Amino acid sequence: MESIVKIFGEGENLSTLQMSLRAAAIFIVTLLLLRIAGRRSFGMKSPFDNIIVILLGAILSRTVVGASEFVPTISAALVIAVLHRLFAWIGSFNLKFGRVIKGRKIALYQNGHIMKENLKRALVSETDLYASLRNHLQEDNFENIESAFMESDGQISFVRKNTNITSEKAGIL
Repeated sequence: MESIVKIFGEGENLSTLQMSLRAAAIFIVTLLLLRIAGRRSFGMKSPFDNIIVILLGAILSRTVVGASEFVPTISAALVIAVLHRLFAWIGSFNLKFGRVIKGRKIALYQNGHIMKENLKRALVSETDLYASLRNHLQEDNFENIESAFMESDGQISFVRKNTNITSEKAGIL
């Protein structure tokens, strides 16, 4: 433990070398922690997944600048990464738990109608919904759309209507 203090320093009076060594160590530790947390922590971007990014950033930055002790801070960050991984794992097979930590989709458009109450609940305006439709599907209206959802990660997704074009109608035969 004494050798860690010599290398990384202690308190807020750190030399340039000590702060640089702390930054390098925290970079490596963060990579390892994110591997423990899993790929979804950066891929999914749901509120549940953003928590780990925010918390690890806040906790580990204190270590770099010497505001918190090195080993206890790394331990706290490890606990957060393991909890994230554990909760994601439990949520992957327990639907109720998964809905609690990850949320659920909200229908924004179904059966030919924009669902205005759900738009309010999702904090999305009709203008936002149409903009998302244009951005994702290059459509300007809902004529070819079966449904639209605000997904648990905050993205709006669209399901096109099933046109059931036969090969004869499509001119393939």
